[in-house]
Amino acid sequence: MPRMRFIQAINQALVEEMERDSRTILIGEDVEASIFGDTRGLLDRFGADRVRNTPISEQTLTGISVGAAACGCRVILHMMFSNFIYTGFDAIANQMAKLRLMSGGQITLPITVIANYGGGRSTAAQHSDTPLSLLMNLAGVEVVVPSTPDNAKGLMKTAIRSDNPTFFLEPGGRGGDTEEVPSGDYVTPLGEARIMREGSDLSLITMGSMTRMTLQAAKRLETELGVSAEVLDLQSLVPLDTEAILASVGRTGRAIVVDESRDACSVASHVAAILADKGFAQLKAPVQRITVPDTAMPYAPSAELPLLPNAERIVIAARALFSEV
Repeated sequence: MPRMRFIQAINQALVEEMERDSRTILIGEDVEASIFGDTRGLLDRFGADRVRNTPISEQTLTGISVGAAACGCRVILHMMFSNFIYTGFDAIANQMAKLRLMSGGQITLPITVIANYGGGRSTAAQHSDTPLSLLMNLAGVEVVVPSTPDNAKGLMKTAIRSDNPTFFLEPGGRGGDTEEVPSGDYVTPLGEARIMREGSDLSLITMGSMTRMTLQAAKRLETELGVSAEVLDLQSLVPLDTEAILASVGRTGRAIVVDESRDACSVASHVAAILADKGFAQLKAPVQRITVPDTAMPYAPSAELPLLPNAERIVIAARALFSEV
């Protein structure tokens, strides 16, 4: 299998899906310049009819996407930063998420929205949000969060083929991560979490940008505490693999959920609620959440980095869980 960077895997998925279906179009802000690298070369390959730069007007972009998809196109909309979802939210919340229901299934909206999320790069408060739970709460859209190059490619291909609006959220600062990626046509199913590391004492449940540091924490826990930690990468948030979450905690009896969202109403909060509702009998200790405080992300690295989850915070939380044994 060839090794490629995260961003190259996404680019390869876009190329393959645009070649597969001539109805697939790409629109968005600076898709020609490809600021992040994920759309590089697509204009030259597919032409200006299928790859279109747009004005910086997210409300217009989301409305155009709904109309084009309703008329038979398979739309890939690149919105650059996840904060820009907010400025296009009317068409997202009131059209994308609802038209299939409101039309009795007569309208399908095969739209894939790509946006880069998260902090840690000094992009300041208006470019550093992680709006995972906001999108999960809409109902009517799918949400996927890749963590490695291989599932970035697989999830992107699945998102583009879906007849439902799907948000593909790229973890910020991970574009250069390198890994072997399977060749050929393959997809990563939605609604299936994957076990990145097996363990018997503790479940570390995570997603996207948090997966790498969670794996690092798991290794530290084994070395420093003798704790065998299982790492479960959710991959897909809507649909969510509830069975995998419950099965993992059923094996270990303890859980820490690591999520770059702000703490209130986060993905971590939802997972903790699932475990309280359906997995309480299996829990040997309270579920712990490692999240971002309920504040906007500052620009200065010295102020920004302490707010973000990291391996040290995961290890400290795990120590507290096992100190009570």
